[in-house]
Amino acid sequence: MKLPAPLVRGKLVKRYKRFLADIILDEDGSEVTAHCANPGSMMGLKEPGSAVWLSVSDNPKRKLKYSWEIIEADGALVGINTAHPNRLVEEALIAGQVPELAGFSKLRREVKYGKNSRIDILLEYDNAPQTYVEVKNVHLMRTAGLAEFPDSVTVRGAKHLDEMSEMVTQGHRAAMVFLVQRPDCFRLSLAGDIDPNYAAAFQRAVHAGVEAYAVGCDVTPEAITVNRLVPLDTQA
Repeated sequence: MKLPAPLVRGKLVKRYKRFLADIILDEDGSEVTAHCANPGSMMGLKEPGSAVWLSVSDNPKRKLKYSWEIIEADGALVGINTAHPNRLVEEALIAGQVPELAGFSKLRREVKYGKNSRIDILLEYDNAPQTYVEVKNVHLMRTAGLAEFPDSVTVRGAKHLDEMSEMVTQGHRAAMVFLVQRPDCFRLSLAGDIDPNYAAAFQRAVHAGVEAYAVGCDVTPEAITVNRLVPLDTQA
C-alpha cells in the first residue's frame, strides 16, 4: 500500500486525548497538531522527541491538515495508523499471502453480521463455506522480536471473537488476521496481562474453531507492505 506522497517528517511533542498529537516539523520548526487515528494506548510508541512522519491533506473540509502515519521506535519504522490494516490485509489476501484463506471468488468489506456488528472482510468461495475475517492492528513490542496484542483493554474485540465463534457454529469459517505494522517482530502472542478478558475470549474462539493468522509488514515513508507470515502463539 503506497502512502500519500510525500510524507512530512517531524518530532513528536506529545500525544493526547487519544486522537491528537503535537508535532514539530523538521522543515521549518513549526508546531502542528496532527490527527492520530489510533484508539489504543500506543504503549512504547509515544516517546517525546521521537521521529515521526505525517501525511498531508488538501481537503478544505478537514479540521486537521496532518495525519500521523509512522513513528521511529526501537530503531525501526512502525506504522501507527489503524485506518490502514483492513486495506493491507485485503491486498495480502488477494495476493495469496495467507495460503489457508486463498481461493475465494469474492471479497467484500464491512459486511453486517452478528449483533449490530460488521465483519472487516467477508470471503466467499464457490465450493466452500464463506469466511468471516476480522483484522486487528498490532504494533506493541515489549520484548525484542515479539509482537503482542492488545496494547489496551478491548471490550469490542472480545465481543467480536464471541460473534465469530457463533458464525462457526452456524457452519461458516471465521478467521482472525493480526497485522503487525512493524518490521522488527517475528512472533506474536497475546498480552494477557493487559487484557485477560480478551485473552480468555480468544481461547474460547480458538476452541470453537476460529482460525488465527498473523502477517508482518515492511514500513517505509513511501509504502507499507505485507511481506511475511508471523508465527502466532495462541496461549495467553
